[in-house]
Amino acid sequence: MIPIKHPSKLGIGLVAYLILHSSLAMADFIPFEIRGTPIINDSGTQVEFIIDNPGDKAALGSNDINGATLGQITHLSIDRLDDVARFTPGSGPATGPYLNFWITDGLGNFAVVANEPSNPAFQALYNDGYSLNFADLSDKAAKLYENADMSWLPNNGIGLTFADLASFTIQAPTVSELLAGWAGLGSGAPRELLTNMAYGVNWVFGDTLANYVSGDDGYIVANARAAAGIPEPATWLVFLAGIASIQRLRRKS
Repeated sequence: MIPIKHPSKLGIGLVAYLILHSSLAMADFIPFEIRGTPIINDSGTQVEFIIDNPGDKAALGSNDINGATLGQITHLSIDRLDDVARFTPGSGPATGPYLNFWITDGLGNFAVVANEPSNPAFQALYNDGYSLNFADLSDKAAKLYENADMSWLPNNGIGLTFADLASFTIQAPTVSELLAGWAGLGSGAPRELLTNMAYGVNWVFGDTLANYVSGDDGYIVANARAAAGIPEPATWLVFLAGIASIQRLRRKS
């Protein structure tokens, strides 16, 4: 066996390995209807959302980063392919879609946190779509929806930024939890019409004609992605085994 002269360096290497092999694989997003009669045309490489009626609402959702905290988000992106020049600069249709998350405290409380394109501070992040990390979101106003009881949130949910919510977990409620419901849960909550399947992170299209109407051609998007720095279970095992080896080496030295 070749002696290891510097076990501390091995520890550094294992930490680097852990970081590089964390669950940063891009999430899969699924198109779904939320409310009304939005039209969804999914070609496999891009998705068109046609919002023709007041209240129509649809989304691309993913559960692949459920279990991460908001503060662990490393990447959120989507490409917008339709012609936004037909919309008023800075308006919802020109800077959509908007982004929201289901968050929980792990004690049975859920809410949706969002920042919409109508927020001027968020509009500056738009560039033919979005490419974001948590640092981009951290100082932006966090709008909270889908729960009338905000007592479990900092400052009762008032005047918060995403930074104030960094420790809360991204997690969609289960179908049974959504069917049971709670005060404040509305028809616009990001859950699939009829099935009540919900997704932890959502790119949302539609809601009101005044803010988010697209019409035909609709919103055309591609390459929806999300990632968070959660080490994979197998990676944790490698890391912990390495630490144990280092401790044994130190005891022998």
